Amino acid sequence: MSHTKVNYDETETTYGMHFLRDPLDCEDHGVTVVDADPGWEGPEHEHDDEDHEEVYLLVDGEASMTVEGEELSLESGDAVRVAPGATRQVTNGDTESTFVITGAP
Repeated sequence: MSHTKVNYDETETTYGMHFLRDPLDCEDHGVTVVDADPGWEGPEHEHDDEDHEEVYLLVDGEASMTVEGEELSLESGDAVRVAPGATRQVTNGDTESTFVITGAP
């Protein structure tokens, strides 16, 4: 099949995170949608072993992101690319927010 379609609201969620790689049968990259409650915090992590760079797009809301110890303020529409070996962590603000995160080798 040349395409796969899913609605992220219909996928399983873990801590507000909808991982779409498997439901979409992606081979080379991942897509995650995060519906973050106020104060939500993602895990600090890096992807050096997988050689994945990631792009974080804040679709709606307000948040901050720490990359290699540098804190970045995010508002709706902001996107941040993070290199594979860089540590990163997202912290949601005082409102509900929606992120789209993509990652690929």
